[in-house]
Amino acid sequence: MPWNNERGDDPEFDGKKIEGTDVSSSHETTVQIIQKIIAEVIGTFFVIFTGCGSVVVNKMYGSVTFPGICVVWGLIVMVMVYSVGHISGAHFNPAVTVTFAIFRHFPYKQVPLYMVAQLLGSLLASGTLSLLFNVPDEAYFGTIPVGPDIRSFVTEIIISFLLMFVISGVATDNRAIGELAGIAVGMTIMLNVFVAGPVSGASMNPARSLGPAIVMRKFDGIWVYIVAPPIGTILGAFCYNLIRFTDKPLREITKTASFLKSKS
Repeated sequence: MPWNNERGDDPEFDGKKIEGTDVSSSHETTVQIIQKIIAEVIGTFFVIFTGCGSVVVNKMYGSVTFPGICVVWGLIVMVMVYSVGHISGAHFNPAVTVTFAIFRHFPYKQVPLYMVAQLLGSLLASGTLSLLFNVPDEAYFGTIPVGPDIRSFVTEIIISFLLMFVISGVATDNRAIGELAGIAVGMTIMLNVFVAGPVSGASMNPARSLGPAIVMRKFDGIWVYIVAPPIGTILGAFCYNLIRFTDKPLREITKTASFLKSKS
């Protein structure tokens, strides 16, 4: 299931330790981490290249339209979740990675590696778009607040909250249908872009905003996209965990006469 990385990469996770396998286990763990990092770089690259690419093409040629851009963002996230979710967890977003670590769904020691991989993927995608299309300033594909920064700040918190709330529901709760996680998350992003795109650019992702900003050297309101998404994702995960009640499958809960009895 994407994102659900509580097990981690510890060869002693199951409580068993085979004598004489420390070196090989350490080697396997290193290889697995490298594979995860590569998956995050590739996944983030294609999310940014495709999503931001639709923005560039629409601004330069007018052939995509705003609804088309919304659909592209949702589809590319869905596709990449199903492509590499079983390898790296398909975070593609530093705010999601940090939030998973805070709520013990991801090891802290891998957080810096994931964040570097996500930013690198965004930078590579943004640089590729800039070179391919020779993007002028008016076709900037990053995110800039429309109107007051505070309005975009609040908007980013709200849509990041919704994104993480959905992710927590479909990817960390064993009662959910895990196979639908990619569809649910992709559709959430599409809806968020529909609503917040004209206001804040609907980033929800510091890497998504930082990559284009660094490549194009446009840093207007960049603080909004660095600060707001982590606040929103942490609040979203907190609220889902608040209403989750239990990790037991629904069928186990309903076997008892009362939910309260099952908790006693």
